[in-house]
Amino acid sequence: MLLLSCSIQVCPAVPLDKLQESWKLYTEECDRNNSRDPPSSGLVCNRTFDDYACWPDGLPNTTISVRCPWYLPWFDEVQNGMVYKECDANGQWANTKNTSECDSNDPSPFVCLQHYYSYIRIMYTVGYSLSFVALVLALGILIFFRKLHCMRNNIHMNLFASFILRALSILIKDALVDANLAAKDLSRDQDQTMIGCRIAVLMMQYSIMANSYWLLVEGIYLHNLLVISVFTERNYFKIYLCIGWGTPLIFLVPWVMVKYLYENKECWSQNINMNFWWIIRSPILLAVVINFLIFIHIIKILVSKLRAHQMRYSDYKFRLAKSTLTLIPLLGIHQMFFIFVTDETTSSTITLRLTKLFVDLFFSSFQGLLVAILYCFVNKEVQSEILKKWKRWKLGRNIEEEYRHTYSNTPNTKTGSLLHHIGPLPETTATLCSPEERHMLVSDCHNGVNTGHQKTPSPCTDSKTRFWTRVVHWEWVVSVNVNETGAC
Repeated sequence: MLLLSCSIQVCPAVPLDKLQESWKLYTEECDRNNSRDPPSSGLVCNRTFDDYACWPDGLPNTTISVRCPWYLPWFDEVQNGMVYKECDANGQWANTKNTSECDSNDPSPFVCLQHYYSYIRIMYTVGYSLSFVALVLALGILIFFRKLHCMRNNIHMNLFASFILRALSILIKDALVDANLAAKDLSRDQDQTMIGCRIAVLMMQYSIMANSYWLLVEGIYLHNLLVISVFTERNYFKIYLCIGWGTPLIFLVPWVMVKYLYENKECWSQNINMNFWWIIRSPILLAVVINFLIFIHIIKILVSKLRAHQMRYSDYKFRLAKSTLTLIPLLGIHQMFFIFVTDETTSSTITLRLTKLFVDLFFSSFQGLLVAILYCFVNKEVQSEILKKWKRWKLGRNIEEEYRHTYSNTPNTKTGSLLHHIGPLPETTATLCSPEERHMLVSDCHNGVNTGHQKTPSPCTDSKTRFWTRVVHWEWVVSVNVNETGAC
């Protein structure tokens, strides 16, 4: 927030709506002028608009100059200035251009905005990268441990997948947009780059909507658990899948058709007609509002139940606060902060727009990381399953090593895996302990109890018998862990 406040103090209010409208008119004028004349023959730098100025065809090894674009707010100061760009010997525009004659005498506001946007991009790139790594690890844990497979964790896994898709698509989109702009500056064939860029933008829009609706599914599931007395989970899972992954397609297909017919320009990342943007925005706002209402109802239920058990839980206020803070990232309640602050309402207020931009991107980029930590890494059920797996692996390895050490001097036995040699037990009962003795040893080993009675040494006291006792104990531990109730 310190960066935000410092940026706002330096940057005065700028009429971004007027600047954007003027830029659109300049772009349309450039397209008309470039399409009016027939293409030049021979080797030339192709006519283009590089998002700053409109350039005609240029001869190789020449420097082309055009008037400063009239959409600049300070155009009256630089109306006689020129912007320069070089065309090299291969018919390619240079990467840079000379705009010194078109710069404002007081460029601090726009320089400030440029630095601010670069800091914002670094921030959300770090957030999405950390979220992606944490979510992939969390999703792998929930998939690997089969005892964690239940309705609640199945919904969590789909939510994690939507967060992963969102982070990945945004990072790829940024890279492809940069590649498309670079290709445009170099006057290269942009078709292949532009197609990939549009696919990335399409996946980004789908993943954002899917993520919003899986957050809504989390809210619906929690609400059903608390409200419905007889709740059959299996009957609802297909409905949850349709809501989470299917609902975004209902709105995405019309948006693609509209963009292709009316705004088929560049990467589809710019919203020229804001009415078309509502096709994507309205379902997301609807999901956020419904989830917020569910959140309020869940909090009311938690308050009533905690007050009813106030004598049992003296710290019920702390429990309520903990539950509330835990539900906020799971249901995406932070989006309610600026839900009604749209681009249209902040067109003339740069301070509010930058504040909204920072808050939205900060919480959205780090939300996946927070959800992975709260609902996987610090979850007691997950930690218990990981601990059981670690203990079983460690116990099996210790027995394997003891087995190899015990039979290392036996001439007819090859050292190898325990699974290959545990089967053929000796048929002679003279050197083996009885079932009662074996049960006693296993019980003592499991309970850690030493009775202290000195008994007559039995065959069970030799090294081989102690080894087989540990094998029996290991089999008993594994069987108990396999047959016990799942973590869900």
